[in-house]
Amino acid sequence: MDLKDTVFRLCEAYGASGSESPAAELACGLLREYCPDSRIVSGNVIGTFGEKREGLPHLVLDAHIDQIGFVVTSITDEGFVKFDQLGGIDRRLIAAQPVIIHGRRDISGVICSVPPHLSGGNEVVKFEDTAIDTGMTHDELAEVVSTGDSVTFDVKCRSLLGERITGGALDDRCGVAAILYALELLLGRELAYNVTVIFSCQEEVGERGAKIGAYQLDPDIAIAVDVSFAVAMGEDERKCGKLGEGAMIGVSPSLSREVTDGLISAAKSADIPYQLEVMNGNTGTNADRYSVNRSGCKACTVSIPLRNMHTPVEVIDLADVRSTAELLAAYITEGKK
Repeated sequence: MDLKDTVFRLCEAYGASGSESPAAELACGLLREYCPDSRIVSGNVIGTFGEKREGLPHLVLDAHIDQIGFVVTSITDEGFVKFDQLGGIDRRLIAAQPVIIHGRRDISGVICSVPPHLSGGNEVVKFEDTAIDTGMTHDELAEVVSTGDSVTFDVKCRSLLGERITGGALDDRCGVAAILYALELLLGRELAYNVTVIFSCQEEVGERGAKIGAYQLDPDIAIAVDVSFAVAMGEDERKCGKLGEGAMIGVSPSLSREVTDGLISAAKSADIPYQLEVMNGNTGTNADRYSVNRSGCKACTVSIPLRNMHTPVEVIDLADVRSTAELLAAYITEGKK
């Protein structure tokens, strides 16, 4: 597979939390190349990789398919669209952003920006004090836009220097791409686990899809493939990963140390670059849902370093997506040592 093309395609399919269908349908089609039984269940894309073998532990690879966005709350008499956030969005960046309203048809718009010489300063705007301007009247909008419709940033992926790329939904479509690439690496190889893949919905609003998927699939081991913070200007390097230096393996009291150590061992054995991500409690990822599912399961995180999280200009290095896939493949073939 062309990894870069796959990331671009996934990122440019919209799918804000609760409205993931376009992105989920694309991901389901891509997954079906490796998991012929792939289907969408309760918003989650689920597929079985390979033949089930008796006696092997059941391992789930999870990456969330949803992205941050907005939800339409009303249309003013003047024809402006009022909205609120879906997921954690920094209010500092929303003014003047181009967006797409996903109504009965897609509508382009821009988030209103009051010039500083009229606003009296540069205060951070509140969601309730801004709106989307489409150029349409109230009556025109009412025909195609309804309250509850989702809104996403209007942004395309772009290449930067080397293998770095920027886009607006890399969290967590690059994790989806990493799992797909891992499956390609696993074709024809003997596995140490029975593997199920889930691209889960509604992670940005409380890991809701993973909670459903964890209960349905009831795995022995779960690996949440997500993104985490990459160091940028002015940040504490001890709390961040570094772009281009490999996947970030989670270490936390809420995660399975056995799986963490197994991932580290697999990385060392296969000479795969990796970093450690030390957390002191819950991870803020779908791993938190799997670890307390039913009677519990051994959960861990493998994260791709990402800059500018939850913005239209997220940045990753494709080398980290590739090393994440290689790490997953090595762990699934190597098994517990």
